[in-house]
Amino acid sequence: MQFDVKKVNQILGIDDAYKAPDRLLNLMLDDDTRVATFKKFLKVSTDLSFDWFHEYFEDEQAERKSKKQDFTPDSIAVLLNKLTSKTNGYYYEPAAGTGGILITRWWQNCRTDPVHLHDERFSELLAWITYDPRSYWYQVEEVSDRAIPFLLFNMAIRGMNGVVVQCDSLSREAKEAYFIRNDTDNFLAFSKIEKVPHSEALAKELNIKWT
Repeated sequence: MQFDVKKVNQILGIDDAYKAPDRLLNLMLDDDTRVATFKKFLKVSTDLSFDWFHEYFEDEQAERKSKKQDFTPDSIAVLLNKLTSKTNGYYYEPAAGTGGILITRWWQNCRTDPVHLHDERFSELLAWITYDPRSYWYQVEEVSDRAIPFLLFNMAIRGMNGVVVQCDSLSREAKEAYFIRNDTDNFLAFSKIEKVPHSEALAKELNIKWT
C-alpha cells in the first residue's frame, strides 16, 4: 500500500491519524496549501483511477459503530458503474464516503467520454481528446466529519466539477456544502473548493435544511 498511515501522516505533517481530517480540511480550503498538498501526493503516485485513502480511512477513521461506515469493494463499484453507464454527464450519490464509487465513475467517464462519444461509431480511443471536465457534474452527499475532507481531496485533485453536501441524505439536514470547480477544459487541472453560503436559495437548490 503506497499510502499507508505513516506516509499519509508524513505528507499531512501530523503525528497521529486522528488529526488527519481537521488537518486535511484546512489544507483543502486554502488555495496555496491545497495545490502544494496535491503535488506532494502525486510525487508518490500519479494513478488516480482508485481511492488512495481506501485502506487508510478504513483502518484509521471509519466510524463503524456510530455511523455504520464500511467501504464498497472495488469490484462492486465497477459493477455498479457498468450498470449505470449510460449518462448525460450528471452523477448523484448519497453516503459517498471518501469517494470510491465516485472515482470509479469519474475514471470511466475519462476513458469513454459518454457525453461526447455516445454514438457507437466513435472510438473510445478519442476520449482523452474529447473529454471536457465542464461537461460532467458530480453531486455527492456524506454526513461524516471524518470522511468529508478526503472526499473533497479526491474530487479536487481529479479536476471534477460538482458539489459535496455534508448532510443526512434522509432528513436533508445539512451542516456544510462545498462547490468543486474546474473552469477549464484541462482534465489534468486541479479544482478549486469553495464553501457554500448558508442561504435559503442554495438550501432550496440543494434540497437541504441548514442546521
